Amino acid sequence: MKQMKKGMSVTFAALLLATGCQNGTDGGAQAGKSGQAASGDNGNAAVQDAGTFPITKEKTTLKVLAVKSPYVEDYTTNEFTKWYEEKTNIKVEWQFATPQDKQEKLNVILSSGDLPDVIVGFGVSPAQQMVYGQQGVFLPLNKLIDSYGIETKKLYEMYPEIKKATTAPDGNIYSLSGVDRNPHAMLPQKMWIYTPWLKKLNLEMPKTTDDLEKVLKAFKEMDPNGNGKADEIPMAGGIQDPLTGVDSFIMNSFILNELPDQLIFDDKGNIDVIINKPGYKQGLQYLNKLYAQGLIASESFTQNNEQLKAMVEKGEPKVGVISSIIPQVFSNIAGTRWLDYKTVPPLKGPDGLQQSPYRYYAFNGGGFLITNKAKNPEAAFRWADALYNQEIGMRGNIGSEGIGWKKPEKGELGLNGQPAKWIRSLPFGTVQNNNWMQTTFYHFTREMFEGLAAGPTEVPRVLYEETTKNYEPYKTKQNQSVPPIFFNEAQSTELSDLQKTIKDYVKEMSTRFIIGDASIDKDWEKYIKTLDSMNLKRYLEIYNEAYKAQYKK
Repeated sequence: MKQMKKGMSVTFAALLLATGCQNGTDGGAQAGKSGQAASGDNGNAAVQDAGTFPITKEKTTLKVLAVKSPYVEDYTTNEFTKWYEEKTNIKVEWQFATPQDKQEKLNVILSSGDLPDVIVGFGVSPAQQMVYGQQGVFLPLNKLIDSYGIETKKLYEMYPEIKKATTAPDGNIYSLSGVDRNPHAMLPQKMWIYTPWLKKLNLEMPKTTDDLEKVLKAFKEMDPNGNGKADEIPMAGGIQDPLTGVDSFIMNSFILNELPDQLIFDDKGNIDVIINKPGYKQGLQYLNKLYAQGLIASESFTQNNEQLKAMVEKGEPKVGVISSIIPQVFSNIAGTRWLDYKTVPPLKGPDGLQQSPYRYYAFNGGGFLITNKAKNPEAAFRWADALYNQEIGMRGNIGSEGIGWKKPEKGELGLNGQPAKWIRSLPFGTVQNNNWMQTTFYHFTREMFEGLAAGPTEVPRVLYEETTKNYEPYKTKQNQSVPPIFFNEAQSTELSDLQKTIKDYVKEMSTRFIIGDASIDKDWEKYIKTLDSMNLKRYLEIYNEAYKAQYKK
């Protein structure tokens, strides 16, 4: 399953400025009023009652702009495309962007006004939703949800926090979102340790930050791979994925480190940052202590995922500890070495802090929007709402029974130890023409994942068992998590510049502090003053203004 990302990015200000304002209010108002337009126009065919199929009696065409999956051979001849068209009586006319150019494509289309009926899979930011929603380019979905949202309302009942997080300050919901409750993805900050070395050196799994330091020193000094060379790398990381950073997992032993924005609530309920707090400084001091002893690979601050994987896989075992959400990032799961890496539970820090950040607001925002060019927004919404249905979602993203998945044999157990409900036959990432392979948004429940049959050495079972055993007992509370926030155009523009300046500086200085290029003891106050000079105060004011507008009405 795709790793999901927190929908809080505010880096689209340049895009918003480039596209400028569009006068689409009238079109949006007209499109949003009607359900049953003039007969004879396929786009305006009357919509059937909520929950019934087909959606329209007359064949209806829906122009869909999507991000093309590299794992789908041909969307026109795709088996799910044909099946869903027959079920709904809605024919899709596809337009595509690639994953690489999707933002540029969206920019051009919004700027030109040559819009499709709907936009799916682009992850349209909250700022864009609000700006173009208030201009009438994106239609509010509230009334459509009330009238036709059979599946959407079920989703909101299950996850009321998602409804709140996707409701703009003006009260409108402009998009539907993908929801993927795979347990391992809800607790993404994991650390993996090469257990044969623990066994050979008669070491226990580390429980505290002091324990980890002792284990890493043993890995460095006691030749655990047994080749007579001092070639072991106690701990390694990378920079391509924040979750592979050497500070990502460990920092939680000193202060809550929710990535990517590193935001927290202070004791008054205001949004704050961790990057200038004593706990963050203490975490950097600990990492600097490890680095100074040669316990962290210097490549950790420059290498990408492929280089990290090569470090782990090439030759005999050399890497002891890595942080990553899944082993596929750092190891070849077609091989066997990854099976010897097991997760390290959250380490208890010097002040007793032991926690694992839980993604309470885990959803892919901005996954479906209706534009003011839609001739039949009711039909478009019903087409989208049904994609949340478990049977339809399974067929659209896993595949049809017998091809994408099959029923288990009697006695086979799911991940949770209960009778299994399904076995995956078509792994994610397989090029095929049976389903859309997560092109559109979807809803995968925890129960769905738990019903999957998988062997003891298959990735889904390993991830499920490692997560439920080592991380769920330490998950953070919901009131600790800063939710996704809508920013208006002015806020987004200002925040984008501030955020880039601050994040670039923090990334540079955290690296320098860890490797000793800057002294934490001597240079910390200068670091704090520089953050202040970058207008960190205003950065937090914008966050709190927007947060209160959305959540504190």
